[in-house]
Amino acid sequence: MEPVADYAVAAEEEVDKEKKRRRRQNRRPKQNGPAVQGGFSGSMDSVLGQRSELSENCSGGLGGVGRKFVPPKATNVAFSSLPTIHVNGDGNAGATSEIFQSCSLATSSSLAGVPDLIYSSKSAKKYFSPHWSEQDVEEAVKKGNAFKAKFRVNAHNRLEAYCTIDGLPMDVLISGPSAQNRAIEGDIVAVMLDPVAYWNKMKGPNVPSNPVSSDDSYNNFSRKQHSSICGEQSKNCCNGLLQLERGHRYHEKGTFNEAVHYDSESDPVTSTNRENGHGTIPQCSRETEAFEQGEAARALERIRTMINSHPFKRPTGKVLSIMKMSSCRDVVVGFLAFKFSEGEGEGKQINELSSKRNKNVTSLSDADCIHLMPTNSKFPKMVVSVRSLHESLKERLKNGDITVEKELVAARVIDWSEESPFPQAHVLHILGKGGEIDTHIDAILFENAICTASFSPESLACLPDVSWKIPIEEFKTRKDLRDILTFTIDPSSATDLDDALSVEILSDETFRIGVHIADVSYFVRPDTALDTEAQIRSTSVYILRRKLPMLPPELSEAACSLIPGVDRLAFSIVWDIDHHGSIISRWIGRSIIFSCCKLSYDLVQDIIDVDFDQASPTDRSSSQLYGQFEWKDIVKSLRSLYEISKSLKEMRSKDGALSLQNPKLVFLFDECGAPHDSCFDERKESCSLVEEFMLLANRSVAEVISRAFPDCAFLRRHPEPNLRKLREFEAFCCKHGFELDASSSGQLHLSLSKIRKKLKYDPVLFDILISYASKPMQSASYFCSGDLSGKKDEWAHYSLSVPLYTHFTSPLRRYPDIIVHRTLCAALEAEQIYWKKSKNLLQENKGESDGCNITGSCFTGLNFDKAAAESKEGREALAASALKFMVPKCEVLGEVATYCNEKKFSSSHAEEAVEKLYLWALLKRKEVLVSEARVLGLGPRFMSVYVQKFAIERRIYYDEVGGLVVDWLETTNTLVLDIHRSKCFQRRSPMKYRTVEDVALVLNPSEEVLCEEDNKPEATEEEYCAAKLTPLGQPDKDHTAVFPLVLRHLSSIPVALHAIGGDDGPLDIGIRLYMSSYFK
Repeated sequence: MEPVADYAVAAEEEVDKEKKRRRRQNRRPKQNGPAVQGGFSGSMDSVLGQRSELSENCSGGLGGVGRKFVPPKATNVAFSSLPTIHVNGDGNAGATSEIFQSCSLATSSSLAGVPDLIYSSKSAKKYFSPHWSEQDVEEAVKKGNAFKAKFRVNAHNRLEAYCTIDGLPMDVLISGPSAQNRAIEGDIVAVMLDPVAYWNKMKGPNVPSNPVSSDDSYNNFSRKQHSSICGEQSKNCCNGLLQLERGHRYHEKGTFNEAVHYDSESDPVTSTNRENGHGTIPQCSRETEAFEQGEAARALERIRTMINSHPFKRPTGKVLSIMKMSSCRDVVVGFLAFKFSEGEGEGKQINELSSKRNKNVTSLSDADCIHLMPTNSKFPKMVVSVRSLHESLKERLKNGDITVEKELVAARVIDWSEESPFPQAHVLHILGKGGEIDTHIDAILFENAICTASFSPESLACLPDVSWKIPIEEFKTRKDLRDILTFTIDPSSATDLDDALSVEILSDETFRIGVHIADVSYFVRPDTALDTEAQIRSTSVYILRRKLPMLPPELSEAACSLIPGVDRLAFSIVWDIDHHGSIISRWIGRSIIFSCCKLSYDLVQDIIDVDFDQASPTDRSSSQLYGQFEWKDIVKSLRSLYEISKSLKEMRSKDGALSLQNPKLVFLFDECGAPHDSCFDERKESCSLVEEFMLLANRSVAEVISRAFPDCAFLRRHPEPNLRKLREFEAFCCKHGFELDASSSGQLHLSLSKIRKKLKYDPVLFDILISYASKPMQSASYFCSGDLSGKKDEWAHYSLSVPLYTHFTSPLRRYPDIIVHRTLCAALEAEQIYWKKSKNLLQENKGESDGCNITGSCFTGLNFDKAAAESKEGREALAASALKFMVPKCEVLGEVATYCNEKKFSSSHAEEAVEKLYLWALLKRKEVLVSEARVLGLGPRFMSVYVQKFAIERRIYYDEVGGLVVDWLETTNTLVLDIHRSKCFQRRSPMKYRTVEDVALVLNPSEEVLCEEDNKPEATEEEYCAAKLTPLGQPDKDHTAVFPLVLRHLSSIPVALHAIGGDDGPLDIGIRLYMSSYFK
């Protein structure tokens, strides 16, 4: 296994390069004039601005830097969880503030004894520039000289990071340690762009973007390559400086606008005001200050113009300061390492740094520091103080127990100074032995800040008694729907049933369809301990063979769950719909329902697959029935629901809805809980039946709350796809003969439907196209309507092709749905208040009133009464109702939306990581697994392939492989791989080459024949041949490819997959070509 990216070497090389250049300048005769210092890499102590104080504030989470309020925190939360948010001012949950303690694993008090690490000497080398002060950053952002953005690291190459700046059509590349300036994945940073002359050429699929970028596979940093690059640059020097260095220096000392407009032939030499050894941003003249209004927008416009003028270049920049530290700093998982093998780039560098401090140690425990190797490739290597370790770890180190290196540990970043090439981390606790599934699941949950603790006693105290029944008062205020045929449709294993469907046949043409959602807001009251804990968890997390609920099971699986045979409180939406799917009328309100049975998706699908008239009750009696209805009634109702759902889906498709369904991998487990096989789960029509009515309910509620509370509605939007990636997808389709119109979601859906028919005999290729089509899509997110009050065109949901959307139908597992329920309660309450006032006014004026009609559906009906909402009475009613149900104000709701988005992303990421873990375990069990794959991308360094057995994409790297000949024919996009025919491959350079076995599992046909002809009775010989030549239960030699191997896009090739790491390093899915050759 090759070493990972040499982050320290890269940083030190840039510093050494700068020092050498300065020494050359100092040796010049004085008559040459003062040299303009600076350069592409830039001096570590020449960047303007004072060091930001933000680096001391690394608590992470939602608290962060610059937040207007710090919410209370939860207790007994395993590992880490983001803090809670009160939705109504400061919030007052009684003893809640005492009940809940910090979710973080380490507090300031717990870290008080953690010593500073070795890189703190006043004379120590500085690897990074000081961060700008908060005041200077704010001023630079205001003037358009810097921009606020989220820092995202390339998982394949940590020396590359990207920042998305609102208003720019493409991301900004932040390349190299110096430019990244100690930013970590997820940080909110202030970025200054480089002059256009330094922008990078847009790279193809396999071309490194810059000289310091490392190999995408193994993240190596080559000192030799870097030296040669510097040598080439020195040829372009003028008076000892690069021709472009002057422009870059002017960029550092001037403003961004000056950098964009910089012309090397008219370089004005600028002076810099310095205070206390730190640079300051030059003061603008009074004329410029008067011109500051809108300057940031004008700067963005100029950048867009430059990007359009240079379509083959990507903007580059550097981090000036960290404005808000990422919560990722608090959830680091990795392995401790004491020493790297000599010769490895970064290992050698770390050992040299450590040996200076640890030269007199007699045991591992005597060392000042050890090193932490994060399992997340986006994190840099870290340094840990031995004195800060737990006593048990110290004892093991004292005894020379090197098995500590095989333990997964949880840690957090506590500092990263300018004098250290690595951040300083603090180990919180040991997760367990690497390579074990339970240990890695705990690590995944910790990394994603997912709460695994039991619910607190204070939360449980908010729950109703086990013998709870619906109070009599609720029957007086709610609509009684218990006599209507109602049932649930869920997975057979589901226990938290939060939605039900009902059907009434009004006539041959009209049906009354009801969606009934568990009334969770009745039990989870605002600013209670239960509400606080629900906010912290935000969502239920469903991983394989495990569920982490948002609400206690006593509530989510009992009192709130719409289990059959008992009365339940619900929030209901009832439509009168014709058989074409057109809505005639709508009623929304609180209700009481009675579910007659729990149906599974499989059972409903069986009923759909058989003619409804032939579905006899005896064949479908796996679910118990309650109440007055019989199976024939359920079958008849399902027929109506199914037909109407098809009409609704057809209408959505005509309106432009887009559906991209990727294959879902399902694992099969043995009796011990270990995965032994996998298959794909096909989406059933029964799932679509339920989905259509849930979508309709969410859309209906979004319309109501956005109109009743236009400034504080909790909605969900889906932005349009990334235009550049969408164009790449169009080009891919055009290249392979597929017509694609991506002008809208509807046209894209129509094009994909036509392609699907064309590829009915090649479903794998269509799955690949769907995978490609998914890449330009952006993530859907929650938002507060008030935050986008002047940008209603940004409220839309692209894939659903609707202007308004929210989440209402899953309050048992999503906290946003609870907020929406409360907002809908407020709208209903305001409607009742206004109706009563209007009725009284109507009586007083003897029938002359401009109020809404007597039905009282002015806010929740199909036709929203805007005049009523804007009237004095309407505004008063809405305000009073919002206060009663504690609907969050815009400022707080925006914070809640941001937090819920983070938790939603963390949940999805954890689910994906656990699926990868079980795939790794399956491959480790099988040792080698062979599958067909299709080539997605080709280049001189690696290929991307789609493994159809698992519906995953992987890369196979073939550069710098001893004994392998690589011919990349760019004009025809053809790759030819062959092996040297000579017995021994002669290495011509001291570079470390990988072997052919790292790229391909090569079988020798002659050895296979010998094994087949070997009739010796020794079992060990047969076992040896079988183990060596035949993968476990996989295709034989007839399924292998042969050298020379000629590949083009979409070529089919056999590949061998295997498990990598896990025991003492990051786990991954390895992939090699599956080849056969006599020259093995």
